[in-house]
Amino acid sequence: VICIKMSKNENKDNHLSWRRLHLSYAKLKASSRTSALLSGFAMVAMVEVQLENDSKVPPALLIAFIMCTTLLVAVHMLALMISTCILPNVEAVASENGITNVNESPHDRLNLYIEIAWIFSTVLGIFLFLLEIAIIFWVKFYDMESGKNAAIAATVLLIPIVVIFTAFAIHFYRSIVAHKYECCVSNLKNAEKMVSKCNSEVSFTQKQTKSTTTDLKGK
Repeated sequence: VICIKMSKNENKDNHLSWRRLHLSYAKLKASSRTSALLSGFAMVAMVEVQLENDSKVPPALLIAFIMCTTLLVAVHMLALMISTCILPNVEAVASENGITNVNESPHDRLNLYIEIAWIFSTVLGIFLFLLEIAIIFWVKFYDMESGKNAAIAATVLLIPIVVIFTAFAIHFYRSIVAHKYECCVSNLKNAEKMVSKCNSEVSFTQKQTKSTTTDLKGK
């Protein structure tokens, strides 16, 4: 009975390992796609912005535009590099579900880098992309008539979007942490119940063995 329960526990652990593997695979794939797309948009935006020599755009605004674009591309390139390096090793194991050993995948050992790529691509990268949009409006329309009004309108529209984005990111992170905590508590309780049952069964088996030995000696 104990062996059967231990086998069930191993199967459950194996199932959880495969689920973590597929989650890491999905995160890496989403990070690579998002980073490639947004970094491409940032490069195109920087190239397409054409400024004349007599442009009245303030130097501080140009410096902010260049710094934001550089950070945006660098963050997404870092996330893309991490995803590109780790994804083939994870995908090779994930594509053979049930055939290969899940421990052959490096997703648990490299979980920190996977989370960094995920955060850089979906949180920090998107925040910088929204900031990039606001700065581009100012740089592009600063010299035009009523251009400042258009840039102000765009900035006013982006402010609630950034607030909603930040609130959702915080709420999502707290929900994920709470869910993982509940899962850990549930798994810990199940493990404690299994250990207590195993101990009770072992003690019962020992008592039966002692009683049988005593009966045999009495005979």
